[in-house]
Amino acid sequence: MQTLTRRDFLRYCGLSAAAMALTSSKLGLLSEALANPSAPSVIWLHGSSCTGDSVSFLNRISDAFPTTVADVLTGAVNLVFHTTLMTPAGDAAVSELKRVYEKGNYVLVLEGGVPTAFHGGPCVVYSLNGQETTYMQAVQEMSARALAIVCAGTCASFGGIPASGSNPTGVKSVHELTGRQTINISGCPANPDWVAWAIVQLLTGTPVNLDADGRPTALYSTRLSGAAAPALIHDKCPRNNLVNPGAPAEATSFTNCDGRCTIQLGCRGPHTKSRCDGAWNIKATDPNNPPNQRWRNNWCIGVNGNCHGCVEKNFPGPQSFYTPYVP
Repeated sequence: MQTLTRRDFLRYCGLSAAAMALTSSKLGLLSEALANPSAPSVIWLHGSSCTGDSVSFLNRISDAFPTTVADVLTGAVNLVFHTTLMTPAGDAAVSELKRVYEKGNYVLVLEGGVPTAFHGGPCVVYSLNGQETTYMQAVQEMSARALAIVCAGTCASFGGIPASGSNPTGVKSVHELTGRQTINISGCPANPDWVAWAIVQLLTGTPVNLDADGRPTALYSTRLSGAAAPALIHDKCPRNNLVNPGAPAEATSFTNCDGRCTIQLGCRGPHTKSRCDGAWNIKATDPNNPPNQRWRNNWCIGVNGNCHGCVEKNFPGPQSFYTPYVP
């Protein structure tokens, strides 16, 4: 299996430094870590999910680097196993996984909830010498020797959609299964820069402050710079006329909701902690645009949709996304 280069991962982080709030000193630490032959590798396993977090990571395309999907595959992360992205398959791929496992000191990225019913049988992640391994078994085994565990997306972090409703597979979050502390990069999907951010913190030995739900406070409660900022989506939403006095009154129907606050139509912004406004969204610079059109359409609110609270522990919840939300 081709080993993805650490040098290109450093380049990726350097060009994404603003989005990831990496200082020159932090990049220096990262360079030292990646130059170390014993620096941690990354193992990425998939469970019950739509693989949307991997797709989000592949979509991390920019005008600088990465510019193509190929750059992401071969230059973004020192990845030794990822069933969606890797070329090898079968015993050859799993043998490499086992080699890194035996060595230990790797970052384990987990995408998807963990089915626990039927002894984990609903989700088989790989086989070696004819012996199948379920995702539940793999998570339990691989987490034991991991330097740290990063949960990419809400399904791995909290169970998400696979754990909702009457799904008979008994899906649990990674933390529920293992009891280990996990760094939860929740979102449906997870922001790709946030996943890379978590890996960088681990490679550089930087402590990660977590909230009560295991999410980095730098990503979900404050600005990446550490500066104080409203934690809730609603309190920094341009549709909120208390934030943006030029915004129209609240919407009462979807036939007339352009630029209007949609709390009455199910928006969960008042109950959602995240910095989506700075990570998915870029403020346009043209002052001639009306107030409700000064935000580029890179986040749910920008495309005239509700915030569905996809980063929260209770997502998707039992009630409709389009009726007033009661937490």
